[in-house]
Amino acid sequence: MQTEARVGVVVEGGQRGLSSGNGSVSVDKITLQRQQKQMLQNQSQIGTISQLLAGGVAGALSKTCTAPLARLTILFQVQGMHSDTATLRKASIWHEASRIISEEGFRAFWKGNLVTIAHRLPYSSVNFYAYEHYKKLLHAIPVVESQGENMSSDLFVHFVSGGLAGITAASVTYPLDLVRTRLAAQTNVIYYRGICHALQTICRDEGIWGLYKGLGATLLGVGPSIAISFSVYETLRSFWQSQRQNDSPVLVSLACGSLSGIASSTATFPLDLVRRRKQLEGAGGRARVYTTGLFGTFQYIFRTEGFRGLYRGILPEYYKVVPGVGICFMTYETLKMLLADISS
Repeated sequence: MQTEARVGVVVEGGQRGLSSGNGSVSVDKITLQRQQKQMLQNQSQIGTISQLLAGGVAGALSKTCTAPLARLTILFQVQGMHSDTATLRKASIWHEASRIISEEGFRAFWKGNLVTIAHRLPYSSVNFYAYEHYKKLLHAIPVVESQGENMSSDLFVHFVSGGLAGITAASVTYPLDLVRTRLAAQTNVIYYRGICHALQTICRDEGIWGLYKGLGATLLGVGPSIAISFSVYETLRSFWQSQRQNDSPVLVSLACGSLSGIASSTATFPLDLVRRRKQLEGAGGRARVYTTGLFGTFQYIFRTEGFRGLYRGILPEYYKVVPGVGICFMTYETLKMLLADISS
């Protein structure tokens, strides 16, 4: 989401540059303006398609490459639901990775990755589409419109548009996110045989609303996550560029993006943990563990597992941030250049 928001800033900036280049030539001004408007619309359409495709593929490839760490994160996050204290003390990344290989096989690291890709593509599309429309709506507000194109106004529009777009995309594609969690959390007992079977089983056992368990924690975490990531990224990038102006933009974006991801994950990880556990409530016919709401679940986890329980699985989450950002960024930029060459 953060990448897509920053992409929107770059595209919008490029479009403004194009629209400001009116040469003083002896042709009819109305005809020239129409031609420029049509050309701008065509370029914008090509850019949108390219960004949707590049963003979707980059996100899918990044998720696939970091899937083993993502699954380890999920398994650690949900351990406290049905494990005793002694078992939790023995838990470690190496121990859990060894168990997966010995009991489930090496391919099990990618369990649930297909639904991750199926979720990522529509999520990216809805995210980008919603971001552009929310941005237009905000620009149409008289107070925002009167501010013109100053930095504070643009920052407000991009920040709010990005947050609303993230909430919209998360709500629309949430059932796939829930199915992905349940498939990834399965170990030896296979209750859900695939995406379609999981959707049908959840609807049959838990009703249609069972597909939206944990949505509250998800939506509550989307705003702060984007706010922290966006703020840290922009602050670090501005400081870096002011101190080392000759450094590669790719290196700057990669480093600042990774640090912003770590900061965002640290701040919002407890919400993500609660979200995962709420998603698994009633899975496979098991009894409910948490009978209270969102804040009651926080209190229960803190009381039974301590403060560390809210950050169970944070290490594999950290380990996947840097390669995840790097793969996503490099793939996105490469595909964007290739698609630009093809469309030109």
